Amino acid sequence: MSTVVIVGTSVGGVRTAKALRSAGYAGEIVLVGAEDHLPYDRPPLSKAFLIGTATREDLTLLDREAASAAGIRLELGTPATAVDPAGRSVELADGRRLGFDELVIATGARPRPSPWGAPPGLHMLRTLDDALALREDLDRGGPLVIIGAGFIGAEIAATATTVGLADVTLVDPMRVPLSRVLNPAVAQRFGRLHTDRGVTTRFGTAVTGVESVDGGLIVKLDDGTGLPAATVVVGIGAVPNDGWLRGSGLTIADGVVCDQYSRARGAPNIHAVGDVARWFHPRHRRLVRAEHWTNAVEQADCVAHNITHPNDPRAHEPIEYVWTDQYDWQIQLVGRTGGSLPHVILPGADPDHSFAVLYSHSTGKFAGAVAVNWPRAVITCRKALRAPVPLNTIRETITAATERPRKSRTGT
Repeated sequence: MSTVVIVGTSVGGVRTAKALRSAGYAGEIVLVGAEDHLPYDRPPLSKAFLIGTATREDLTLLDREAASAAGIRLELGTPATAVDPAGRSVELADGRRLGFDELVIATGARPRPSPWGAPPGLHMLRTLDDALALREDLDRGGPLVIIGAGFIGAEIAATATTVGLADVTLVDPMRVPLSRVLNPAVAQRFGRLHTDRGVTTRFGTAVTGVESVDGGLIVKLDDGTGLPAATVVVGIGAVPNDGWLRGSGLTIADGVVCDQYSRARGAPNIHAVGDVARWFHPRHRRLVRAEHWTNAVEQADCVAHNITHPNDPRAHEPIEYVWTDQYDWQIQLVGRTGGSLPHVILPGADPDHSFAVLYSHSTGKFAGAVAVNWPRAVITCRKALRAPVPLNTIRETITAATERPRKSRTGT
């Protein structure tokens, strides 16, 4: 009987295991996880779980009963430490070796380390244990300083403010939040979202140090000021969990380098999915790595297909999609956004809380979109990106769809 070993128990690993069974794979499936916890979903950690409206059970992706019913063997609490591609085996921290016919690497990413050490009260958020520790500190109250205004930092600021924490400061060396995915003019609107809700923003200011003092921490800034804090959260990006693969002979360069079928370079029976995969994207004609939940799910399905249909492999060429919930705004991004791309802004039904930003390439072709509280616009944009069309065409389509119900309500 053949064996697929999947290393990593977040959504990419779990989805691969389930998709293999759905595709008819009858061999053994072993799911290896470094944490003792049952496999769980990570996006709610910075939102619903952090404020206590979601439980551990709500986050669970695969419990023991479901795993047993699907014939998925769980190996939890023992991280993988090495892989031998030639010998087709994975070594675990307890010294055991697991043989495989096919290996799926789904070890995700970890927070970029804090340059300021890890004094008591300083947190990074990636795991369930991280969220539990952060929630305990936030329950004590006191000033919260968040370093980094990307998705994680912005979500934690929104979550903390929503539950009534009165003194929240968001610090970032860039002059606008979400600077990796939004151009400055648009990002300023998202900055105002936080200040309007009571968050103090220190954009364009770098952190030079975090020091322990009696009663908490002081976050030192490059303008010479210091921010007192009971709790500090560092969210300055992520790096792929590929260190355990060093020395394996696999090509590692900001993730596991793969072909368009998510097969590791030079090792067609080894695959990578999710944040740890850096694969050749046929549409972009270059290697990419995507730290998005949707990408992990879609890549897992693709890998499961390729394992079960080796003579009919399917390339992984997704349309980029990511979302973030902040306050009462659901923010969705598709395709390419930000940078110096030309863009237009379309008001939604309630322009203060609903709008879309459409981006185009220099050729005028539609490139991507950011939409706030406007799911119908997102659906239209995702479909359009599969068959490139002019930006003006998408704008007209969305505008017409928005105006139709408005005319109906007024009787015209």
